[in-house]
Amino acid sequence: MPKNAASTARDGAELQYTLHVSGKPGAPRLTLIHSLALDRSIWDGVVAALSGSVDILVYDCRGHGASAKTPGPYTTELFAGDLRDLLASIGWDRSFIAGASMGGSVTLQFAVSNPEMVDGLGLIDTTAWYGADAPKSWHERGQKALAEGLASLVAFQQTRWFSDAFRANQAAIADRFAQVFLKNDVAAYAATCDMLGNFDLRAKLATLAVPVEVLVGEEDYATPPDMARALEAGIAGSHLTVVPNARHLTPIEIPERIAAMLQTLIARKDGSVANRR
Repeated sequence: MPKNAASTARDGAELQYTLHVSGKPGAPRLTLIHSLALDRSIWDGVVAALSGSVDILVYDCRGHGASAKTPGPYTTELFAGDLRDLLASIGWDRSFIAGASMGGSVTLQFAVSNPEMVDGLGLIDTTAWYGADAPKSWHERGQKALAEGLASLVAFQQTRWFSDAFRANQAAIADRFAQVFLKNDVAAYAATCDMLGNFDLRAKLATLAVPVEVLVGEEDYATPPDMARALEAGIAGSHLTVVPNARHLTPIEIPERIAAMLQTLIARKDGSVANRR
């Protein structure tokens, strides 16, 4: 049965999380980090597909979902520190870490800052750098939300999140995540936008020395396939999958495919069970 609980980061911020325990002795441990302005529920389909074989931690990042909406500025180092504190609180000293979009950026930061705690990385619809104009474009997005409200961004977000076919055939799911988006704290959203605009770990990719699987939707306009190819080129031994007819939120659109990628990642870590304690 999943366990819902809260953990306190070192600065007192409360982080809400769910721990899915497989019941399988020595099961691999996997942490999943969600995308910007959504919450841990983006992983529901992936968790269901992996049920019984992996112990899984999902949580709401600072400023998101049910976790604390602390004032900015935010940094990926802050978010990575939150995860380190959360893992310590549940007694995990190592884990596979996977993240989507913003969560992938936090995954990279966590791996760079805490290499001893990482068994492997899943980088989904994400990047190590959003581009030269990122500080300006991300700041403008946050300012638009502050000035006009999050509702002004919903249509833009949905067309980037999901393929046309998914939005037509799974309208209820698309609407559910639009409602999650609209419940965000606008100041926290703007602070997170600035965090992503300032994010750049390109120079650190070569330091990663664990199995890495990279996956991106072929139609992803937010973090296009070229950004995923840059990750593959920068991380020795990494493997890239480009999924046709998928856009930016593949954990929601194709959860079984994401689960299969994560199983591949876990299988690449020889002796993962023996080495994680």
